Amino acid sequence: MLYRSTAARSVLRAISTSNSSVARSTLSRSVFKAQLTSSAHQPARLTSSPSLALAFRKPATTALVRYASTAGKAERDDKPAEEDVDMMAGVKGDVKVIKDTFSLQDVPKEALYFGMAGVIPYLVTSLDTAYLAWEINNTATKGSGFLISGQTAELMLHMIEPIQVGYGAVILSFLGAIHWGLEWAGYGGKQGYKRYAIGVIAPAVAWTTLLFPVEYALISQFLAFTFMYYNDARVASRGWAPHWYGMYRFVLTFIVGASIVTSLIGRERISQNVTSEHSLSEKISALRYLQKKEKEEAKRKAEAEAQAQEQEE
Repeated sequence: MLYRSTAARSVLRAISTSNSSVARSTLSRSVFKAQLTSSAHQPARLTSSPSLALAFRKPATTALVRYASTAGKAERDDKPAEEDVDMMAGVKGDVKVIKDTFSLQDVPKEALYFGMAGVIPYLVTSLDTAYLAWEINNTATKGSGFLISGQTAELMLHMIEPIQVGYGAVILSFLGAIHWGLEWAGYGGKQGYKRYAIGVIAPAVAWTTLLFPVEYALISQFLAFTFMYYNDARVASRGWAPHWYGMYRFVLTFIVGASIVTSLIGRERISQNVTSEHSLSEKISALRYLQKKEKEEAKRKAEAEAQAQEQEE
């Protein structure tokens, strides 16, 4: 009887021990599920490994603390580093937009090269005007020029004036003639008088500026170049000219306009130190005076001849 009761207590103790082991094993597996995914799929190895069996017997709180620390570290390791902010990204984007907007890649190379060469005289004359104005101002303020005298600079300035204004008239006439060529080629269809009128108005305005004083001539040509660009841009948008013609004309007009403005600024700085050129009314008055003098001279000559004939008789 005593033997049976002792055996029964041993069996109950073994059952309770196995149940507690099973409970501990289940809790440990749920805690270490994130770390030991490979071991969860292979339970046979877990039970055979002495180190893992020792880990299963540790308290649940220790396992939870260790899991939280390792999980936080894993999240920090997996989190991508913050990218460095490029402070120049906006400026680079704006530069790219400007470059794409004013691109001349579609312009034929021949037209681009000859067009850029055509603005060189404007650049040269405008830079010369600015330099000569500086020399004249030096002479007026310091008594002598830096490289040349004030009188030489003034003489050279008067020589440059007709070159710049005359070249502007030639270029404006050329821009008008382009529309005649497009009309003859039938580009964009036959437009008739509309396109011919553009080719006529440009030289009519351009060559009239030769009669104006230099400042007024340059201002008039600046307005004429601006009008021609506006017209050429509209023509290109309507298909009367190549699609690249509008941007091509904008770049060239911008260079010419900047050159004219530079010349006007230089001339404004020396307006009080340079002998002013005769205005249009003064030129007309001088022409009338010369005509009057010629008539008087012809009348005196006729009277002298008449007197000589009377004396001979």
